[in-house]
Formats: sequence, C-alpha cells, structure tokens
Amino acid sequence: MRPLPSSPEGSGRGRRRVPRARLASAGRTRAPPVRRPVHRTPSPIPLSTGTSRPAEATPRVCWNFPVTSEKRHEKARGRLAGLATAAIGASILLTITIGLLGPSPMVPALTGPSWQPPYSLDVHPNPYLVIALAAAAIILGGLGLLTALALTRPPKHPHPPTATPQAPPPTSSADTPSPQPDETRSDAQGGDRAPTDVPRPGALGADAQRPGLPGADATRAATTETDTGAARADAAQADAARADGSARPPKTNGSPTAAPSSRRRPLPSARLLVLIGCAAAAILAFLPPSGSGDHLNYAAYGRMVTLGLSPYTHGAVDLPGDPIADAVEDPWREEPSVYGPVATAVQAVASWIGGDSLRLTIFVLALFNAAAFIVTALLIDRFTRDDPARRLRAALLWTANPLLLYQLVAGMHVDTLAIACMVAALLARSRPTGSGVLLGLGVAIKVNSGLVALGPAWELRRRPARLALMAACALAVVVIGYAIVGPEAIAPMTRTSKSISHASFWKLVQGWLQSIVGTGSAYRGEIQIGSILVLALIAWALLRLASRSRRPASPPANEATPIPPNGPGHPTTAATSPAPSSSVSDRATSQSTNDPERGTTNDSGSETSNGVGRGTDNDLASGTSSGAGRWASRWTASHGNGGLEAPVVAAGLVVAYLFATPYILPWYDGLALGLLALVAASAVDGFVVAHLLVLSLAYLPARVNGQPEDLEWLRTVVRPQLAWVLLALTVALVVWAWRTARRERLLSTPARHGELQGER
Repeated sequence: MRPLPSSPEGSGRGRRRVPRARLASAGRTRAPPVRRPVHRTPSPIPLSTGTSRPAEATPRVCWNFPVTSEKRHEKARGRLAGLATAAIGASILLTITIGLLGPSPMVPALTGPSWQPPYSLDVHPNPYLVIALAAAAIILGGLGLLTALALTRPPKHPHPPTATPQAPPPTSSADTPSPQPDETRSDAQGGDRAPTDVPRPGALGADAQRPGLPGADATRAATTETDTGAARADAAQADAARADGSARPPKTNGSPTAAPSSRRRPLPSARLLVLIGCAAAAILAFLPPSGSGDHLNYAAYGRMVTLGLSPYTHGAVDLPGDPIADAVEDPWREEPSVYGPVATAVQAVASWIGGDSLRLTIFVLALFNAAAFIVTALLIDRFTRDDPARRLRAALLWTANPLLLYQLVAGMHVDTLAIACMVAALLARSRPTGSGVLLGLGVAIKVNSGLVALGPAWELRRRPARLALMAACALAVVVIGYAIVGPEAIAPMTRTSKSISHASFWKLVQGWLQSIVGTGSAYRGEIQIGSILVLALIAWALLRLASRSRRPASPPANEATPIPPNGPGHPTTAATSPAPSSSVSDRATSQSTNDPERGTTNDSGSETSNGVGRGTDNDLASGTSSGAGRWASRWTASHGNGGLEAPVVAAGLVVAYLFATPYILPWYDGLALGLLALVAASAVDGFVVAHLLVLSLAYLPARVNGQPEDLEWLRTVVRPQLAWVLLALTVALVVWAWRTARRERLLSTPARHGELQGER
C-alpha cells in the first residue's frame, strides 16, 4: 500500500487524513489522532547582553517597540535639561563675578575702610566687559529658567507604558461554552493543555474561571498577574522619578513587560537647587551690590533718621559733605523716601551699626536682604516638600532663579523684605492674628504689596469674624507705623504713583497722545485711568480662568460614573485610565476638606497646619488638556461654591498689576514669582519670567552715573523698543487667559462632556 502524500515541510499543512471507513475496509487498526500544528508568532530575538540567563527572565524587545521614540524623547529632554542647568549655573556665576570684580558701570564704588565688608578684588574692569557679562547673565538665566520650567511640566503626549493586556471580567461557567472533548492543543514542548473549563486555583479564587485566557495554566496566570503588577509599579516609579526631576530607571524585576527608560537626570533635585540658591544669596551678601544704585538711597535714608531728619521730607542733597549722603547718585539726590516706616526702621538700624562707614552700612542692609531671601526660600520649600514636582518648580521660580538673584539679592532691593512678609502671611493664615500682623508689616515696607491682602480677604469673605480680626491686626501695624513717621510719608507715594517708567508700554501711549492731541500735557491722569482699566481686565481674565478651571465637568444625567477596569478600590494604570475631564482643583475639592481654622485634612487623613490643602502627587501632573487646571491649583476653598483661595487670588491680582502699571521696574516681578511658587504650574509662569527677562534687559544697567557715552544707546534706543515686547506680552497674556477659559467652559458643558466621553 503506498504511503499517504504529505505536504512539504514548513508549509503549515499537516498530513492528509484518511477516512475511517477506508482504514476499516483495509483491515487495519485505527490510527492515533494526528496532532494539529499550532501556528505561533515567532518570539523576537532577545538583545544579547553577553551573559547567559534563563529564557523566561530575558526581556523581549521587538524591532517596532515604541520604546525607541520614548528613548529619543527622553534623551532630547535630558539634553535640554543639561543645557538649562548649565545656563542657570553660568548666570549665577556671572552675577557673582560682576560683584567680585569691584567698582564698574554695574557696581557703584563704596567708601570706607577696605577691611570692612563687602569685599571685592577692586580690579576696575573694562566697562564693555562688565556690561557684556551682565547681558550674558540675564539672557542665559532667562532662557535657562524658561527651559527648565517647561521641562518640569508633564509632556502633552506621553508614551503610554507597556503593560500586559488585562483579562476580561470573569463570567460564570453557565455562560462559558464548554469545548469539545477532543479539542485540545499542544504547548511548545508538545504536551497537551488542559481544557479551558477547568478552574485555575490561585488566580481569582479557588472557583474562579478566566475564559479570556484560554489554554493558560495556573502558573502562567500567576506569572501574568505578577508581570502586570510589576509593570504598574514600574510605571508609577517612573512617573514619580520624572516628577522629582530625576529620570531614574525603574526596577524591572525581571518582568518582560517593563518598558525601558532613560538613565539621564533631566534636572537637579529640588534640595540641590535650594542649597545652590541659598549659598549664592549668602555669597552675594559679602559682595558689593550691582545693577542699580538704590542701596545708596537706603543708606542715606537711614542716615537721615540717625541724624534726626525725616527721610520723607528731605533728600540726600540736604546733607552736603556727609560721607553717606554724598554717595547717592543722580537723579535721586533730591528725592525723599517712598518706602514704608518698617523699611525706614531697617535702614536706620543699618545706619546706626555702620556709622560713618558706607561699606559697613551697605553690608548690614545686605545681610537683612539675603536673610529675607533665604527665609522665603525655606518657607516655600517647606510648604511644597510633599510634592516633588511642585517643590522642584518652586525652587526654580524663587530660590535658584538666576534673574531674582541678579535683581533682588545682587541688586539689594527692599522688595525682598516685603515679599518675605507676604509669603509668610499667606502660609500662616490659619492664624488670623499672625497673618494679619505679617500683612501689615509687608504693607509698611512697600505699599504696592498690599494687593496680596486682597487674597485672604476674598477667602474669608463668608467668615466676617476671622476677616475682621485679620484686617484689624494688619491695619493696626500700618497705622502705628505711619503714626510714628508722620503723615508726610504719604505724599511721596502719591507722586510716585503717577510716574511712568521708560520701559513701560504706557510710555508709548503717552507719546501717541502727545503727537495726536498735543504736547501741552503729560496725560498722567488719563494714563492712570487706562492702567486701572487694563489691570481690571487682566485680573478678571485670570480669575475667571481660575474659577472656571476648578468647575467640574457635569456629565449627563443618564451617564453613570465609570468604574476602573481593575475594579473599585484598585489603582488604575496609565495605559487603561481615561483622560481626566475635570481640573486638578476639582479632585482636590472632592478629596479634601479645607478649613483655615482647623487645618486641612486630605484624603489620607493627614492634617496640615497652614490651612492649605496639598492634594496628591499626581494632581499636578494630570491637569486638564488645556492646562488651566494647573493655574487654579489644588487649593480651592470650601467656603461656598466657586470660591478661590488666597494664594490664587493674590497671585492673579499681582500679575495683573505688574502687566498693567505705568511705573514698572525689574525687581517688582519678584513679588509675583514668590506668589506663583505657592500655586500650581501654568503658562503664567512663563509669562512672568519673560516679563522679568525683558525688563532686566531694558534696565541694563539701572544706573545713570559711570556709563560710557558710546553705550548711551542702551538707554535711549533699546529701552524704548523693548516696551513693544512688554505690550505684546500683555496682549498675549489676556488672549491666553480668555481662550483657555472659553475652552474650560466648553469642557464643562454636558454636551461637550458627552462627546469627550464618546471619543474615549
């Protein structure tokens, strides 16, 4: 009898089956059942590591695995982070170098014994070199800071983590079709597998069945569960590392599903940035101030107090021959003090300690200034320490901000003292008495910082008793301070409020009015009215955005709350969780109860003493698709519906003031950055940093004396032209806030919510 024909090897077809009747008629016995070959997808060749290890522990990497683009993306972020870190470090070093070189067009000369601090090399560098160093410090610091802040925000389209496919929910045995008795398959070794209707103990219980994984035994099911859990843990670890600013690769635990990750550290840790910023501030305190000559005015005002004169009615010109007053530069020699009584008291203490030595007087003022900067940095760092991403961003916005180190610390401006009081007041508002005293001290240092007090006032508008107590304490400090110095301290402030700085875009408006209407007036009153209207517009746009972004998207009435695929009470992986439809603040409102009197109790049961909810670590990284939820922050008040907390309201008002005021100087932006460090990330960070960068370039340097004549174009040409950039930034801020708020309104409507749910 001739043999049965067979298909060629590798064709995927088995031997031709002979009918049983033919076999019986031939008188032969029944042939054993022919095993059907199972078509399996060939496993990808594992990457060679040079060492032998078990096959089951070898990670399987396919040629089209999406990790290639993820690695490329992480490497690009790592390069940008390295460049940003280098730019920030170079900017800080250049700022220190400018003060270390000694008197120059950037550093006023200080009289007094050379052994007294502050110290310098007194090399009298070339004027062009020093101005070039200052320009490089500003540009590198601004660009590096903008890049670093962009890297701290989560990517818009992150690569989803690779995870083992989830099995469908178990069904009952009655609903599961039982296989035929002869429908068995062989595994890779040729053995028969158990039928799919056999229960697998240890997977979901003793009697659980999983028809979605046919042909898998108990060991393989347990391995799948382990791999899935490892993938979730690795994804969570990678997210935490990315939020902390350090892309440490997660441990794969031998899981073949763990996605590779980059081993680069994108940004330094927040703790390192805080140490660098505080160390730089301490070093700059022992170097001569640079950038402007305001510190000479501070020393002269303190000198007047010690000599029995009022700095609010006299100028430096009234003290001829005095070693301190003669150092004041033009055009400020005839100007009285525009600062509050607390600032004047600090200046008087420094003058009393320094005596006739200008160097020692300036050094004492520098110590006060550096101490205020460091205390503010530590307060912000302590407040954000529970959230790695917020802590890193806060360190970049304040402590390690090269532009603030250049303007506030190296420039030694009194604004640093006011910012320290206002930040401390917002963090201590669970104690209305202490918060009110701090608010009063801030206003008594510089009056324009009083906008911050409107934040706690808005938050406590439905609690009149606490609001009255806080307002009474703040008002008492201000009234007592101005009662001591006399009512003549108010007149200089009213004159300054009508001034228009050369870099402000209102200077352009003034020129337009003079060219169209006539040059007979400076139009200060009209410009003041216009600035108030612009301030109201920007503040309304920002606070409107904040209130809308915290509003939850209302699903249709017939739509049930989706249950995570892992079941209620179980975490949802990034690969299976839907995109969030509500903002960060919405989740915080539903998870925490905020009471400034008792503190904040979050969803984990922990309580904070500052009355501000911190939320969870993932709140900041998620946000909405438009990014507006990060502007509203997680701190939404529970005092009524639609309430915003004090830091959000204060930050919005201060940012609006800085973009709208006719008289603006670079160091004024420090107040906004200190407040933004207390709220969640948004595009407002970039707008304020760009605003500070442009102003710093416009006032390079912010001095009149000692400048080379051939560099006069920096003041007469560059400064007015940069006013156009400030105007463009203001318009862009309003447009961004308007469009983002409109997008949030569309997302909050039920119809749009249903469309988004359908797309998911």
